[in-house]
Amino acid sequence: MVEKLFYYYTNKLEPSKSCLLGLRSIILELDKGIIETVKYGMPCFCYKKKVFCYLWSDKMTDQPYLLMVEGKHLYHPQLETGKRTRMKILRINPNKDLPIKIIVEVLQSALDLYRTGKIEIT
Repeated sequence: MVEKLFYYYTNKLEPSKSCLLGLRSIILELDKGIIETVKYGMPCFCYKKKVFCYLWSDKMTDQPYLLMVEGKHLYHPQLETGKRTRMKILRINPNKDLPIKIIVEVLQSALDLYRTGKIEIT
């Protein structure tokens, strides 16, 4: 698993690589209950063994984004639904400073779904 994660991040070109590594750090620092793994070939973050977000890049633009698993329960103007019914994404421009406040707001809202029991952790 560590090799797959290492490959995912190191295989990206700058500035997307630094952006994704920055997002990774923000996610992992939010809560001690968060672990990183790989699912579907992308970095996946779990809270108490329940998947809550992924890091990925748009296939057309290579722009990084956070994929929020329980996005249908999250309400933030920066989140996009697209054709998804359950998940939402938060696009991140790798050529600009990370919008840390927005990122943390979205991630904390997602974690609160699990912490409050709205999304059951089994």
